[in-house]
Amino acid sequence: WVFYHFGLVPARYADVYFKAWFGPTADSIWPFITNMFLLGSWMHLIGNMWGLWIFGGSVEDRMGHWRFVSFYLICGIAASLTHYVTNLHSTIPALGASGAIAGVMGAYLFMFPTAQVITLIPLGFIPFFVPIPAVLFIGAWFLTQLFSGVYALVAPQFGGGIAWWAHIGGMVAGMVLFPVFHRRSHFRDGIYSS
Repeated sequence: WVFYHFGLVPARYADVYFKAWFGPTADSIWPFITNMFLLGSWMHLIGNMWGLWIFGGSVEDRMGHWRFVSFYLICGIAASLTHYVTNLHSTIPALGASGAIAGVMGAYLFMFPTAQVITLIPLGFIPFFVPIPAVLFIGAWFLTQLFSGVYALVAPQFGGGIAWWAHIGGMVAGMVLFPVFHRRSHFRDGIYSS
């Protein structure tokens, strides 16, 4: 019940028959925000918090606490809207903060493009930890989301229960909006300095 009423279920807005199931709360806009605070499992929680821990602290330091919170929520709402538009008739609740975190990654991409992201690359049973520039790590992640999102539109049965387009929408919002939320003292000659 909680996931259907507070998670983002696109069909509740676009499908007349599904809308009737929700009754008077069918047109509530709150799920575009509340879905960010619901997670489907402990692994979902750990994955989201790990991503926020890796990228969020540096971005928050540059923006300040309150600007970061506003930025994070706006990116999450943009992610929800993107998921809604690309999945109008989905009856599956979208949950999690990954769209908002993707927005943080989008800001990180521009703020710290040369920062090294320590990445686990398993070769068989042997784990290798390799530093990869943020621009390559986040760029590869974005391309994976884009490819998977397009594939999920063409063959929805292979979407895997992942809100690919929420990730894409959140990241694009983060890349577009980060200049609005930065602290002015971090800009020099029109180029963001790290």
